[in-house]
Amino acid sequence: MEQAERRIYLIKALLAERPERYEGVTVPQETSRQRLLLRALLNVRPPEPVSGAFLRVQDAYLREELARKGITDAETLPDVRDGLCLWRGDITTLRCDAIVNAANSALLGCFCPNHGCIDNAIHTFAGVQLRLYCAGLMKRQGGEEAAGGAKLTPAFDLPSRYVLHTVGPMVSGTVTSKDCETLASCYRACLDLADAKGLRSVAFCCISTGEFGFPNELAAKIAVNTVCAHESVREKRIRVIFNVFKELDESIYRRLLAVD
Repeated sequence: MEQAERRIYLIKALLAERPERYEGVTVPQETSRQRLLLRALLNVRPPEPVSGAFLRVQDAYLREELARKGITDAETLPDVRDGLCLWRGDITTLRCDAIVNAANSALLGCFCPNHGCIDNAIHTFAGVQLRLYCAGLMKRQGGEEAAGGAKLTPAFDLPSRYVLHTVGPMVSGTVTSKDCETLASCYRACLDLADAKGLRSVAFCCISTGEFGFPNELAAKIAVNTVCAHESVREKRIRVIFNVFKELDESIYRRLLAVD
């Protein structure tokens, strides 16, 4: 199959899963609109079993999309401090041991079609297997994920080996000391779990900023201070990549890390 054929196959398969819901929805002609429709359908799909044929086509499609965007190998990124790296880019294209997902308490990914959050992007490009895996975790847990912890899952179709999912504090109004401690706990929990699993590189996104409302500057200070104080980083067992997507966050981290 060519990439366009894969995309159309996946769209039609997802539409066919719920014909009553998607009655009248047709496959658009334009490639850009097809991509948006496919992502939207993947975003809203519940964590249900899927055929092996679907997975083979989906995996081939996502690998080709990744190749089109290009993979960045964390080992090629320069340190800004010993064992610390700052990288602005798409975390779903980063090859390292684990990337960190700023998850919600359901831990099932973002169900909002084509939403711009990192949770949406990671679940989209990891494939439907990630939501299924997370659903199994949550079923065994028997309740929502508390803020400040961490869960490790395979990364499936992402170039990283694993995804560390952590739920940060949601801020509405004034930031409290509890909010700050919970955010610090997210970084510690991810590093503790990574260290326990013998992982050697972890890429952190800007946890709790954006949709969760934590001020960017304060969030970055907590991130840098917590990571630098962690034993696994100080003893050089884990190399940390601070991943930013926005120019604002890059500027803040460059200042905090004293990058020229």
